[in-house]
Amino acid sequence: MAQQTVNASTASPSRRGRWLFWPGVILVVAGLALLGYVAWQLWGTNYVSQQRQEQAVTEISEAWQQGDSVVATDWGEAEAIIRIPRFGDDYAIPVFEGTGDEVLSAGYGHFADTAEPGQIGNYALAAHRVTHGEPLRDMPELDVGDQVIVETRQTTYTYELVSGGDDLIVDFHDIWVTDPLPTNPEGGVQPPQKKNQRLLTLTTCSELFHTDNRMIAFATLVDTARRS
Repeated sequence: MAQQTVNASTASPSRRGRWLFWPGVILVVAGLALLGYVAWQLWGTNYVSQQRQEQAVTEISEAWQQGDSVVATDWGEAEAIIRIPRFGDDYAIPVFEGTGDEVLSAGYGHFADTAEPGQIGNYALAAHRVTHGEPLRDMPELDVGDQVIVETRQTTYTYELVSGGDDLIVDFHDIWVTDPLPTNPEGGVQPPQKKNQRLLTLTTCSELFHTDNRMIAFATLVDTARRS
């Protein structure tokens, strides 16, 4: 009887160990999967998107040389390239029509029903601040007076910021920032309230790891030059 008691008492921890083993394995696998997902979002998407941006810029430039103003790419129609001197001489990001996920995975998105480059109204653009190439990761570094250069096949438009990169943060529902003449309902940061202006608006996430708010910067057209 004593021997049987010892065997029963030693068997119970062993069974408990077997029961705990598989939940532990599942937790480890889930943790590794989560780490892999985070790594993909932070580094993998950037690598893929940077390749897409470079490919699209090359395709756009080649199509312009052939006389095409609007270029069909794998990620949408493109008609402009953005350069921001503050971000370096090699900064060149394509602009696509629309603001869907596929578009924003390859560059800037041009909000539907907003002005075209150089036109009267508001040329409103969106881009990621983190992941997917991060075109506007350094937007808080932009200052009043910094330039945003928009190249099309025939024309180069130079806009100058009238607000800093992090001067205005709004809720993502605040669509007034894409109006032809954005007017801040709270009377805060906004472009000069003059009719028939030629404006550009940059829009990106204000926080790096969630997307409840948007960081906004406004610019006005200061120069137009024909491209040879």
